[in-house]
Amino acid sequence: MEVFGVRLWLGWLMIAVLLVTMAPAVLLGRAKLKIARQLHDKVLYADAEMNRADWLTAGAAVLGVLGIGFGLWWADAVAALVIGADIVRDGVNTTRSAVGNLMDSRPQVVGSRDPHPLPGRLLAAVLDHDWVADAWLRVREEGHVFVGELLVVPTGEEGLPARLAELGEWARDFDWRVHDLVVVPVTRIERGPAEG
Repeated sequence: MEVFGVRLWLGWLMIAVLLVTMAPAVLLGRAKLKIARQLHDKVLYADAEMNRADWLTAGAAVLGVLGIGFGLWWADAVAALVIGADIVRDGVNTTRSAVGNLMDSRPQVVGSRDPHPLPGRLLAAVLDHDWVADAWLRVREEGHVFVGELLVVPTGEEGLPARLAELGEWARDFDWRVHDLVVVPVTRIERGPAEG
């Protein structure tokens, strides 16, 4: 294309537009990612991942356009394959997370397959109470908060209803993510072979 008598390759214009659109996606995506992990917010994490996909797509498109400009006819196809592979990877991870949430799987750290440390810390803190002989905790995620059941083997029955109510309130105050926890007294806790 000619502009004021100067021959201009439209690829430079495409690259400029792609680079301009990449900058906000990079900045916003990184900021959202950090906050999503702190808040244990999977929706915000998914939005940060979409920002990541946006800038990766733009970056791959820039490389494809540059490749074509340098005469590499296959560069655009390679860029499309990279973009497609990233979309498939994101879809697999999102589907795995959604199925886990539907099946009430053990809470995981946002953006990871590692178990969330909060249930273990809460159970250890409950076992530190002098009137608790043993305890078992099952926690599920509901959005960015945790709900679950806490089974407690008390050392004695004196004032048990008040102690259980107090323990439930204490557990909910333990961390802002513990939203709803049912505390139930039991005589003993049956553990499977994996639980020791």
